[in-house]
Amino acid sequence: MIRAQKKSVCEKVFQFTKTNTIKIAAIIKKYPKGKQKSSILSLLYIAQEQNGGHLSVPSMDCVASILGIPPIQVYEVATFYTMFYLQPMGKNIVQVCTMTSCWLRGSDKILLACKKNLGIDISEMTGNGDFTLLEAECLGACVNAPVMQINGEFYENITVKEVEKILRNMKEKNPVKEK
Repeated sequence: MIRAQKKSVCEKVFQFTKTNTIKIAAIIKKYPKGKQKSSILSLLYIAQEQNGGHLSVPSMDCVASILGIPPIQVYEVATFYTMFYLQPMGKNIVQVCTMTSCWLRGSDKILLACKKNLGIDISEMTGNGDFTLLEAECLGACVNAPVMQINGEFYENITVKEVEKILRNMKEKNPVKEK
């Protein structure tokens, strides 16, 4: 059963929509009694989506309240996983892997091309809110390095020319063509 959202946080500062409250109840119901805490990732995804693409402290506190756990446990999860964002992000999240395989195959040049093309540095958002550039620890496609991901779409064996074309098309609101 879903716990009542605390009025101090969940009603005054952040409250899940009725639709999301129903989704949350269904998710929690899938877990055995006493193990509902295991739904934390799913609940954080819902909170992030409802909160405009990032997690706020009140949204995380609300998740903690629903699960009946200390807020610090939610913060630990939210700060550990890279798919959760603790600050506002652009509409398009550009991630460039810079780990060993990608670096050896030129990810530093890919990252530089992104910085130059977008006019921002790592962890920054463009002034119009269209793009955020992030350095990724690993995107899990080492065999096809270098790798870039934009909004969950992978670009493997990517070149600087391809990066420039993809970002130009996105800026011009043209569909991004696959390689």
